Amino acid sequence: MNRVLPAVRLRVPTHGDAIAWHRIFDDPDVMEFQGGRAAELSAYEELTARQRRHDAELGFCLWTVLDGSGQVIGFTGAQSWERAWGPAGEIEIGWRLGREHWGRGYVTAAARQTLERMRVNGVPGVVAMVDARNSRSVAVTQRLGMRLAETFRTPASQRAGHCYRLDLEKSDAA
Repeated sequence: MNRVLPAVRLRVPTHGDAIAWHRIFDDPDVMEFQGGRAAELSAYEELTARQRRHDAELGFCLWTVLDGSGQVIGFTGAQSWERAWGPAGEIEIGWRLGREHWGRGYVTAAARQTLERMRVNGVPGVVAMVDARNSRSVAVTQRLGMRLAETFRTPASQRAGHCYRLDLEKSDAA
């Protein structure tokens, strides 16, 4: 079933977005697969500053997602996988929304914009690292056309996870 996706806009995070992210991610349901609780405000201030640098240097980052009315509802975007385990050096896409915005197509709409921006930047492919229990994010990867490439266990928590992949190079390119 192809449903009409909502209008979303992506922007480079502002300093004020750190406050919005801290507020909307201060929800155990939102953070269930991210350690269970929101970080301190200072962590979001550092995160948004780092995303501004990434966008300026790389042309991509974790962008703030705005709904049709201009309200900050979360983030989506891409960044290099920098952990010692997993797809080292590859570009990971990811997303996080406030709970009141779940189930409306916002993540899929924002992630599709992210994928298009990655194509424009010449990124040949992306991965998504998803907790195996996170059925909502698994469903998003499927809607994006990603394929399950491998399963893994996270070193710290030993939770099962999935690595999804998507080739962004145009198949009709010569």
